[in-house]
Amino acid sequence: MQISNDLYFRDRRRHDLALRMIRHEARTCTIRSCTGLTDDRIRRLYKTFSQHRSGVAVRRRRGKSPRQAQYFTRNVEIQFEASCLGSVLTAFDLVHRQRQTGEDHSLAYGQRFCDAYETHRQLMHDARISFEHAWFLLLALSRGSTLNAARCRHCQSRYLRDRMSTLRRGCPFCELKANEAQCSTTSRIRRPVRIRPSLHSLRT
Repeated sequence: MQISNDLYFRDRRRHDLALRMIRHEARTCTIRSCTGLTDDRIRRLYKTFSQHRSGVAVRRRRGKSPRQAQYFTRNVEIQFEASCLGSVLTAFDLVHRQRQTGEDHSLAYGQRFCDAYETHRQLMHDARISFEHAWFLLLALSRGSTLNAARCRHCQSRYLRDRMSTLRRGCPFCELKANEAQCSTTSRIRRPVRIRPSLHSLRT
């Protein structure tokens, strides 16, 4: 009886995690790697979810998963968000060089990743990095790819950079701050000057 209860609750956890990832528009292969569910069962969950949550727009992503590390440094805004997301993933103890194997470890890992991604979305109100790109970022950081963390010499912030990129972007925090200061200065210069009428003009 105890064994059947354990199997039931484990299967329920897999089911709940799959639905949670479906809400974030995760690909079938990503859901499978975390839950161990078959592709057919995941497709049926997608279908059931779309039928019962007609008011929630969920797109089932197809094709290959993201695999270009350059995506995270293509502009300063994305680099800033990726750096913040990388810090959240590290804070949730998700970045490991050797990921633990086993069904229970995969379930816990997937649940913790969802927690981290949802926390990032709460902190970054205009977040643009998708769930799939966030998953790829986690894999890239764990595998020690061309992405690595660097520390800014000016603000001491840690940010992500691509060692193989030809753009050689610096600290996104400093760059965004400099851009904001420049825009503020430009707006003050372009502010129209109000000319007050003189007493002489009012009398005439």
